Amino acid sequence: MTSDSLRNELAEGLLQIPVLDAHTHLTGGKLGARGLHDILLYHMVVSDLYAAGCPSGARLTEYPGWPSRDEAHARLREAIPYLGHVQNTSCFWGVRLILGDLYDWDQPITADNWEKLDALIRQRADDRTWHREIIRKANIRKLTTELARREEGLDDDLLHYSMEWAFFTRTQRGEFDTALYELERCWGKTPGSPVPHGAAKRPATERVIRTMDDLRAAMTHFVHHLAATSVVSLATHISSDIVFRPVSDEEMAAALTRREVAGPNERDIYASYIHEAFLTALEAHADRIAFQFSIAAEPMPHETASLVPQRAIAHLADVAARHPKVRFVCFVASRHANQSLCTLCRELPNFAMAGYWWHNFFPGAVRQVMEERLDMLPANKQIGFFSDAYCIEWTYAKAAIVRNQLAQVLAQKVGQRQYTRAEALEIARAILFDAPQQLLGMQPAY
Repeated sequence: MTSDSLRNELAEGLLQIPVLDAHTHLTGGKLGARGLHDILLYHMVVSDLYAAGCPSGARLTEYPGWPSRDEAHARLREAIPYLGHVQNTSCFWGVRLILGDLYDWDQPITADNWEKLDALIRQRADDRTWHREIIRKANIRKLTTELARREEGLDDDLLHYSMEWAFFTRTQRGEFDTALYELERCWGKTPGSPVPHGAAKRPATERVIRTMDDLRAAMTHFVHHLAATSVVSLATHISSDIVFRPVSDEEMAAALTRREVAGPNERDIYASYIHEAFLTALEAHADRIAFQFSIAAEPMPHETASLVPQRAIAHLADVAARHPKVRFVCFVASRHANQSLCTLCRELPNFAMAGYWWHNFFPGAVRQVMEERLDMLPANKQIGFFSDAYCIEWTYAKAAIVRNQLAQVLAQKVGQRQYTRAEALEIARAILFDAPQQLLGMQPAY
C-alpha cells in the first residue's frame, strides 16, 4: 500500500472516531455564525489580513456585545481587497472548508458578491437545527465553553462549562497590578466574562483591595462562586513574563503599599501570591474542577506573539509540584516549548497537555506537536483536540484540519512499524475521545 493510500485509509477511519472539544467560546443558543464576519474575520484570519496590510488588526466587538451589521460590514469591506494575499494560509484553508462544505460556496469572495454570501450565512444564524447538524457532521459529541456564555442554557445537552472570569496571571501592556485588578473586578459579583485581551482603559471597580484582609475576602468570594457552579474547569492564562515564586504575607502586604508606583517586581509579587492562594484553595475542589491554562502568547498591540523563555517552564514545573492535588491541563502556543512541557508531564503526574493553541494551530506545528506527544506521553496525558472557536463553523473546520494532520502523523508511524493500523486508530480515539473524559470529566452527549 502506498503512503497516500495508507494516509487516506486512516483519514477515513478518523472520521468515524467521535471527538470531544475541550475548549471553545461558543454561546449557548447562538452556536452558529451570525454573518460572514464570524467566519472571515475570526481573529486568526484577522491577523493574516493585518499582516497583509489591512488597516485594522483588532477584533470586532466581543461578547457580551455583538458586532452591529454596520460594524461587521465596514470591516468586511475593508478586508475584501486583501483576501488575495492570504489565500495561501492555513487559516484561509479553514475559511474554504467552512464555505465549501457547509454553505456550498466555491467562488472567490469579491467586492461584488460578499453581501450575497453574508446574507446566506445570516439566514441560518438562528437555525439551531442547522448548528446541531454541523456538530453531527464533525462527529463531535460534546464541547466545553465559557460559563458566562451559557445564556438561557438552551444547549446544555451539548455543552460543558468552564469558568473563565479572572486572569490573575495574565499581563496587559503597560499594567503592573493586573492580578489585583482582576480579583477586584470579581469581588462581590457573580461569574461573568473575562476582560478582553488588549483592552483599552479599564473601568474602575466597585471594590478596591487595599489590605491583606481585603485580598483574602476577595479570594474567598471568587473560590466560593467557582465551587458553587457546575463547571469542569477554570480556564486562564499564565504569562511567561511573570517570575513565579513563593511570596510571604509580609512581602505581599508591603507590595500592596507600593501599588501606585508598581513595576515588574510588584507585578511578579502580586501574581505569585494570588496564584498560590488560588491554587491552594482549589485543592479542596480539584477532584471535579481542573486548572486549564494557556501559555506562550504574550501581548502585542492587538493580539499576541508566541514567546516563552525556558525559565517560565521551570517556574511552571515548581508551581505544579507544589500543588499535586490540582489537575493542570496546558494549552501551549509555542512549538519549541512543547517538548520541554512534555518532559514536565513525564515527571509530574498532575500535568497534562491539550490541543494546538493559537500560534501552534498551523499544520506543520500541529504535526510536530502531535508526533512529539505521541512519542513522549501516555495517551491519557494528552487531549487531542480543542477548537478555541467562537462559532460552530470554525469548530468544524478546525476538527477537519486536525484530523488531516493526525492521519499524516499516524500513517508515518504505521509505515515505520511503530503502530499497526488498528493500534493507530485506537490511539486516536484515546486522545480525541477518552482523554478529555479522564482529564476534564467531560461526558459525551450521545
